[in-house]
Amino acid sequence: MKKRTTIFLAASLLFTNLFIACKKEINVRNFHSEDFGKNIFFFTPKDDPKSVMAVLEDIYKRQESAQFGEERYALYFMPGTYSPEIKVQVGFYMHVAGLGKNPTDTKITKLDSLARWLTNRPGNNNACCNFWREAENMEIMSDTVWAVSQATSLRRVKINGNLSLHDDRGWCSGGFSADSIITGVKDSGSQQQWLSRNNEYKNWKSSNWNIVMMGDKRQNALEGSWPEIAYTDIEKTPLVREKPFLMFDEKKGLGVFLPDFKYNTKGAGWADGSKGKFIPIENFYIAKPGDSAAKINGELNEGKHLFFTPGNYEISEAICVEKENTIVLGTGLATLIPENGNECMKVADEDGIVIAGLLFDAGEKKSQNLLLVGKEGADKSHEKNPVTLSDLYFRVGGKDTEKPVKVETCITINSSNVVCDNFWIWRADHGAKVGWDLNEADYGIIVNGNDVTAYALMVEHFKKHETVWNGNRGKIYMYQCEIPYDVPSQEVWKSHNNSKNGYSSICVSPSVTDFDAKGLGIYLLNRKAAVTLESPVEVPDAPGVKIENICTVMIGGHPGMSHIVNDKGKPVLKGVSREVLSEYCNGEAR
Repeated sequence: MKKRTTIFLAASLLFTNLFIACKKEINVRNFHSEDFGKNIFFFTPKDDPKSVMAVLEDIYKRQESAQFGEERYALYFMPGTYSPEIKVQVGFYMHVAGLGKNPTDTKITKLDSLARWLTNRPGNNNACCNFWREAENMEIMSDTVWAVSQATSLRRVKINGNLSLHDDRGWCSGGFSADSIITGVKDSGSQQQWLSRNNEYKNWKSSNWNIVMMGDKRQNALEGSWPEIAYTDIEKTPLVREKPFLMFDEKKGLGVFLPDFKYNTKGAGWADGSKGKFIPIENFYIAKPGDSAAKINGELNEGKHLFFTPGNYEISEAICVEKENTIVLGTGLATLIPENGNECMKVADEDGIVIAGLLFDAGEKKSQNLLLVGKEGADKSHEKNPVTLSDLYFRVGGKDTEKPVKVETCITINSSNVVCDNFWIWRADHGAKVGWDLNEADYGIIVNGNDVTAYALMVEHFKKHETVWNGNRGKIYMYQCEIPYDVPSQEVWKSHNNSKNGYSSICVSPSVTDFDAKGLGIYLLNRKAAVTLESPVEVPDAPGVKIENICTVMIGGHPGMSHIVNDKGKPVLKGVSREVLSEYCNGEAR
């Protein structure tokens, strides 16, 4: 009971300014619970607004442009209504969340993620690098700007007003939002692509290359559809378990809420009350930077769930998640980095495991995988209790290290019945030690299991195939890919025993008989050499294999892409151009 009592006292609404050590001087050591370390902050509505804002502004000043920075933060707001003075800006490696059971339990006046740091010029608010940030489980009492790109998540929010997914129409390359209610308009503006899943709003405004809406509720009909307007509208979400979240209960203290599975749903899952299971924090091992993999594995072996606090974790051996129904939840973009060419994490082929809210960074010694889900040849069915992977991000290069980093494949999924909900798998195209022979990675994701579903699968710049799919009955809803920018010559970039130009982004095995993908955007920018990609998608010609609503875009350079799927579809050539197919199945395209 000691830990529960400590957390209750640290976070209770009955205590005003409990964490303030010095009322005259506010610094980032205030508003802490000892159990969660220095990088998690807890605020209550009773706290002095000026003191809270001093902390928020200090953190944002550190993080606004810290694209490859080392600091990580989670900012939690206890249930209640906050002063109008509390206005939150979300920067890199910041996770902002309410602690209620429902988003409406925690009300703040303003939350934004702006894009003013990259170009530093008025009217050019480029959000193409606004990565690695999250906000969830709050009610925001005003219009919201969420100008972001990949590796971001906006979940379980109610916005009383409009939601803008861009900053004054500056470029942006996102993104993902889910399980939210917006009372006004949702405007994607200049967003190149987006997956909106199980959201509610008045109407959708704007489109660019590839906007996918799935299980959304709208008051007004969409003004157009594919291919004239870049909208893919999917009536219902077939299967999802929303991401678990930290929650405070006045009677039970702090814990993690695990939502139930939902089937064939439309709209926000909490609109009529959140359904799921509260798990006391005593059932979790709370990991902090500096903890060894051996220590973490020992706690997992004792039957604990795992909660990663913000920070960087150097992992000398794989963290092994071996028991069914284990929850591994990260906050504040907690980052795992392999030290010895090992995996960061290995997940057993067991029912109901949840992995959520983590960033996996490649190390200097080459790993085969950063995350391995199920051993090779895994053959269990998890149909009644699937594995869930939410808000997982993978990075190969970009940040400054002594030596370049490398990996063979970022994630391999051998297990069946796995739900992937919002991935960004990125071989860096900018940052430190980036180049064809520097940050080496052949494949982004390999799926060997059957019945694997991916919502918002974003994979970029890998040297061979971005996505390899060997399992049957796979599904992808919203796919985004940029082919590698830095191919040095056509000679080094040929597949099929050097017989075909380039490597397809999606390569579905010839043995697959059932596969479905909807809402795909694949883009090419030839920075280094004039190379050709024969086809960005390769699939077997079978009646059960179908691609719907796919676009290709030539961003720059030349020559371009010759086809869209297999040998069908018009080429995209030099200059910014876009070509589409509405459907490909069994050799036929339209």
